[in-house]
Amino acid sequence: MAGRSRNTPDQQPSEAEGLLPADYDLADLYGAQSADEDPDDTAVLIPPIALPEDAELAAAALAVPLISRVVALARWVAPHREVDEHGDLGEADRVQAARMLGAEEPDEEDVVEAMRAWALACDLDLVETGTTEEGAHVAIPGPDLDAVEAGEPAAVLGLWFEAAELVRELAAEAESVDPEVVEGGGRDDSDGLAEVEDARDQAAEILDEALHTLYEATAFAEPGAETVPLGVLAALLVVPDGQEPDEEMLGEITDLMVVLDPMLGDLAELGLVEHRPIDPDLFEEGGDGGDGEGAEVLDTDRPLTEEDAARFGTVRLTPLGQYAVREWLLADGYDAPLIGDLADQDGPALLRALAEDGQLFAEAELKAWLAARAPLDAARDLLAGARGRDVQSPVRRYYCVLGLGEIGEEAAAPVREVVDDPELGGLAREWLRARGADVPAAEREVALWRIVDSMAAVMLLTAGEGGRLQALVADLPVTDNPASYFGEVWRVPHPMTVEVLEAVGELHLDRKVAKEARRAAVKARSLRAQGA
Repeated sequence: MAGRSRNTPDQQPSEAEGLLPADYDLADLYGAQSADEDPDDTAVLIPPIALPEDAELAAAALAVPLISRVVALARWVAPHREVDEHGDLGEADRVQAARMLGAEEPDEEDVVEAMRAWALACDLDLVETGTTEEGAHVAIPGPDLDAVEAGEPAAVLGLWFEAAELVRELAAEAESVDPEVVEGGGRDDSDGLAEVEDARDQAAEILDEALHTLYEATAFAEPGAETVPLGVLAALLVVPDGQEPDEEMLGEITDLMVVLDPMLGDLAELGLVEHRPIDPDLFEEGGDGGDGEGAEVLDTDRPLTEEDAARFGTVRLTPLGQYAVREWLLADGYDAPLIGDLADQDGPALLRALAEDGQLFAEAELKAWLAARAPLDAARDLLAGARGRDVQSPVRRYYCVLGLGEIGEEAAAPVREVVDDPELGGLAREWLRARGADVPAAEREVALWRIVDSMAAVMLLTAGEGGRLQALVADLPVTDNPASYFGEVWRVPHPMTVEVLEAVGELHLDRKVAKEARRAAVKARSLRAQGA
């Protein structure tokens, strides 16, 4: 299938005149934020996503206009239709195909679009060509047509994904074509072809990085907020983490937007993305001495509206796009989990997995897990998984509390069963009292253990960074005699007592409290060594 032709200016992106993102302040144009973000936001390399059921994805694939045209053409050739030796339709059949696809009076453009769909149908083997015993060249429907028309998910998604791979490859190939090389251009053929090949590889790499970035951005986005300005996408690819873009980077962002824009347009044809292209009116006519008359120019001295920003292009990865990118990530050896992958695990296995990998998406994973279980059974299973005194146990208890919160009042009975448990008693009493239950406060030793356990969980989840740990340290119920308070804490038999005390000693704003915490940490470390 031939790639879509590019109606791009004669200039290279860096030479194009007119109003482009580099003319604006990055924060104004892209809503850029400082690097002081919650460190949790970057903790997972490939975040888990939620995908619709295969049947819903298959229905979406069949609703893509290009796919519907491909399927219609495959049915149209039944039982067979004559083609030439190259598998191409004759002129009359081309017009008839365009008419069958909805063009009442087909013009040249209608015929071209019909033949693009025909080429894709042949590439996907939904239309097969061959030779009869009499030597005639014919096209017939492929063997998967019936299953595809019936909407069988495996057949439809297999067909659509194969088309997605072709379109992704051809989008990069079309972006990299140099007309001078294609037409000869007076240069050495081998050098020119090598240059095109390098450009194609570079375009493919850029597109893959953009799709990977979109995949992550979509996973982190709030529902309804998955659309990404094209400038934001380009900035994420250009600007290193934690840096503010300089003037050179702004130019690179603009160039990259111009490169990505047509490739994303090709992917939009197959439903991988929803794409609003860069408004061509933002390019002033230049390079030929023109005065740019007729081109619309934005006023950069006034605030940029949402509509103005959208004219620089937007893109949204669809569920079909998420499905395709995940398949490509898996093929490249990445672990690309789905929310709900842990739904068949028991409580201990679920909490272990969340403690190791799923911090950012625990709530969604817990909801998927809970949906498959009776509330009482789920609560007991979570509490069983929360036990232990290994280093990861504080995080398991943290997620256990989240899960119990999702269950709500129906978890009260199982929680009451563990109020006297040495590891879960403090958690249980705290949970019940927060819901108005008449439960005595935990004994002093259990209460102190719970304080250490809660701080340890936050330390492990945040790697000790961010404001959550600072807030817990500030809220410690230290008495007027911190030496007495920490004299109790350092004896708490918790696997992270030393680390918690060291964190208090480093972060507490009261110098006297911080000093006593550091002294207690030394004693706790000595006690740990004696027990080793």
